Amino acid sequence: MYSHHFLHNLYCTGNFDFRNIDISISMGEAPAFILDDFKKALPNGFDLKSNGCETTSTTIVVANKTYLIGGISTEVYPTVLGTTPKLGKGFSAVLLNEDRILIIKKGSTPDDFAWFLEVDTHHVRQQKKVLGTEVVAWSKGVRGNVKKPIVISGPSGVGKGTLISMLMEEFPSMFGFSVSHTTRAPRNMEQDGIHYHFTDKSVMEKEIKDGKFLEFASVHGNLYGTSVEAVEVVADDGKRCILDIDVQGARSVRASSLEAIFVFICPPSMDELEKRLRARGTETEEQVLKRLRNAEAEIEQGKSLGIFDHILYNDDLKECYKSLKKILGLDESTNAATETAPKWVDLPVDHSISKIDQKIIISSRTPELKKGSKDLIVLDLLSLKGGAPGRTRGLEIYAMNPFLDGLNGINKLS
Repeated sequence: MYSHHFLHNLYCTGNFDFRNIDISISMGEAPAFILDDFKKALPNGFDLKSNGCETTSTTIVVANKTYLIGGISTEVYPTVLGTTPKLGKGFSAVLLNEDRILIIKKGSTPDDFAWFLEVDTHHVRQQKKVLGTEVVAWSKGVRGNVKKPIVISGPSGVGKGTLISMLMEEFPSMFGFSVSHTTRAPRNMEQDGIHYHFTDKSVMEKEIKDGKFLEFASVHGNLYGTSVEAVEVVADDGKRCILDIDVQGARSVRASSLEAIFVFICPPSMDELEKRLRARGTETEEQVLKRLRNAEAEIEQGKSLGIFDHILYNDDLKECYKSLKKILGLDESTNAATETAPKWVDLPVDHSISKIDQKIIISSRTPELKKGSKDLIVLDLLSLKGGAPGRTRGLEIYAMNPFLDGLNGINKLS
């Protein structure tokens, strides 16, 4: 048996490859590596046996670095970003493409069965540079996909708020807003989690450093920003997120890991914009002139920085709205109803996994279950999108009977 001290040396020097070792651990024990298990381990994957205990662990080697998952150690390990999953009844793990590890939780619910530990993705490499240390990041796996969020920018008075309201009114179940964070105190009837997520400055600064914010800005000494989680919550609700932010915020979102559609709304002319601002009657002369100066700078940046996928001119509101809907794939026949969730396939608690190309094959280890069913469960990873610091979406899971499906089933796996 090897101690955690030896594990730490392996992490630093990378002398061994443990990809095909079966490991068992009891509560509070260091993981035991059983050399005899070399011969009977699953190819390309891990199967952890909890032996009635609630804690299991394994190591996986990636690029000569050994990662301990689910274990108990006093050694120094990489900085871990994101929400760490509770492994509960145990888990199975498999290495994907040398950049992330898939964790399948045993006895889990449909919305909590798959997690990804990222060890060499774009986000992880970015955070290594920022933090100056080894980094890993957790991302929750989610079945199915959602449509790309929409980033809408434009100068004050251009009508972007009206266009967004029209979208929300026509498609109430399709779109949602992310709730921004701020370090200022709540005002009057403002409620936490509804108007803003109110937070401490030190907390928000740390989360910004950890890459948890898509964009942020300091205004009069207070921080404001859009977190990755706030956008993901809208998607979890089956809605498409709308972000109404300025050009600088849009630049930050474009540089982030979020895949979005970027739309900039322009006035037909500066003269027309000035008329609209004055017609509102809500600003002083000094405020109007300041907004006009800012608008000129925003329009110049919006057109020249290559941030935006589409530029719309709001000369005629109805025509501009029609163009916006076309960009978003919304026409007269669009069904505004949210898509139904994909059907869940029950995962056997006692299972083994293996990997064929971009498909994970899950089969029961229990003889009683084998007699009752010959189905294999397939987890298809071909459509994965996103990742830390948000969700990893696009998981597809289905049952397949290789005996009934014959060659079609075999072809489906390969």
